[in-house]
Amino acid sequence: MTVFLGSLSHAKVHLFIAICLAINFRWEVGLMKVRCKWAGTDPIYIKYHDIEWGVPLHDDCKLFEFLMLDGFQAGLSWITILKKRPNYRKAFDHFDPEKIAAYNLLRVKALMSDKGIVRNKLKIEAAVNNANAFLVVQKEFGSFNDYIWRFTGGKTIKNAWKTMAEIPAQTNVSTAMSKDLKKRGFKFVGPTICYAFMQAAGMVNDHVVGCFRYRQV
Repeated sequence: MTVFLGSLSHAKVHLFIAICLAINFRWEVGLMKVRCKWAGTDPIYIKYHDIEWGVPLHDDCKLFEFLMLDGFQAGLSWITILKKRPNYRKAFDHFDPEKIAAYNLLRVKALMSDKGIVRNKLKIEAAVNNANAFLVVQKEFGSFNDYIWRFTGGKTIKNAWKTMAEIPAQTNVSTAMSKDLKKRGFKFVGPTICYAFMQAAGMVNDHVVGCFRYRQV
């Protein structure tokens, strides 16, 4: 390399170095992961975005967990709930619907004293109510998975948003889901909450097309 550079003029050496730097820059940029902007810089948010968000879920317990967490999120930011998720899992028996369905007034009172979760009585009572409704759906359809994925025909709806501004807060599908869940006795399942659930559970792929996860989920 030294011999090669020695054979070039001063100007050509500088040009050669500039080209090498440009190639190296493009290579490094190529290795950088472009994410949906909402992931920001918080390590917890980034991990959630990179590993969980938008991945199709078919496990009843995980589906129940996401539905409950989205309900707890109502009026709050998702990052607030996400940071408290370990506490929620501990407080709510790892979101076992059978155990939650059996919670009595004393257990609800104890949860209202748990500083690790958002202590909203209506949401806590709704979680118990929803666990019971969840079990009824499981019995009727064989699994909650079979019930909930009917709303998208058993497949992920793959959108092609270029910017976050294009992504809707709710859709006709989430509205239909909300209406049916409410009819079955679920609470805190409005169209917006249902759409957030669909996004998290991979029923819809709302990663922007420029995100590295768009083609992976």
